[in-house]
Amino acid sequence: MIILNFIIVLGILIFIHELGHFLVAKWMGVKVEKFSLGFGPKLFGRQVGETEYLISAFPLGGYVKMFGEGGLNEVDMIEQETGKENPESSREPLSEEDKKRSFAHKSIPQRMAIVFAGPFFNMLFAWLLLIIIYMTGMPILKATVGEVFPNKPAALAGIQKGDLITEVNGQRIVQWEDFSAKMATVTDSITLTIIRNNQPITIQLKPQQGETKNMFGEVVKKQIIGVSPAYDFVTQRFGLLESFSLGSAKAVEVTRLTGLSLIKLFQGVVPLNSLGGPLMIADMANKAAQTGGATFFMLLAVVSINLGILNLLPIPVLDGGHLTFYTIEAIIRRPVPQKVREYAQQVGMVLLLGMMVLAFYNDIIRFFFSAKA
Repeated sequence: MIILNFIIVLGILIFIHELGHFLVAKWMGVKVEKFSLGFGPKLFGRQVGETEYLISAFPLGGYVKMFGEGGLNEVDMIEQETGKENPESSREPLSEEDKKRSFAHKSIPQRMAIVFAGPFFNMLFAWLLLIIIYMTGMPILKATVGEVFPNKPAALAGIQKGDLITEVNGQRIVQWEDFSAKMATVTDSITLTIIRNNQPITIQLKPQQGETKNMFGEVVKKQIIGVSPAYDFVTQRFGLLESFSLGSAKAVEVTRLTGLSLIKLFQGVVPLNSLGGPLMIADMANKAAQTGGATFFMLLAVVSINLGILNLLPIPVLDGGHLTFYTIEAIIRRPVPQKVREYAQQVGMVLLLGMMVLAFYNDIIRFFFSAKA
């Protein structure tokens, strides 16, 4: 079951990613020769029109193979610019029809659009999925007070365990996340509206400076009142407009946190042993599937955003690496030399394989040895 959930999660996200490349390539008039889910030996394939659709053996990725994807070398570029055949060209001359269908003969903006479409579709898919989740039912942590710490502002003001916080300074609170966000911006006394025994109560108090740890383990200073949540979850549905707003905000938040996590990782704040690989994704997918549909689809959205952002990193062999080459080509007005591209891709492959090995190693330690420590 774990393997099945893993294949479902990864398969959906890979399909969405490659679909982005495929649709924009077709829109730009590029001939797509293959559309594959997975790498390696072909397990199943079917030719439909000019494209062969494949399912391959290794489900850790996928690819869209386009006609002319190898690119133009510098000699071929001269031929394209002058419109004359060059005797130094290493390839057979293409017909005008072939040139119209060739990826390499498309303009730089067109090639960049095709490459960018994969990560963009992952981000778009996550955004739409989050909106749908809010419409159909999002599990939220209610702003119900759990523990009230003694001698802190909340205890001194009379807040009790089980109180439901509904407003901060007159602004509506829907979930604990809203309350935390409001507390992060206060600088002076605040007015809380709480529900106790089905009766609204207004309480005024002055937060105090305190220290806590953020999600990256860093100690940060913030205003606190001395309460923790009761971890009371409830599934709540929202209207179309509110779902659009909440889903968009959540997509932006997950994108920001993913980017920040990468920065913290390179800075050494987030340890390398926190990297997760296929086993971690499989375990998370299995737990999410057991918890319920909304949790599973939430995981799908978060992993989709992560996949989109990771693919935009300027590492050769990733989409971001190709975009970097095209940006350089636009600046210097000629393709990056083929030897340079080849060396860069070799380095990129080593970096990517290194990250995968590290992720696999962390997974093995986490799932097979941590319980014995």
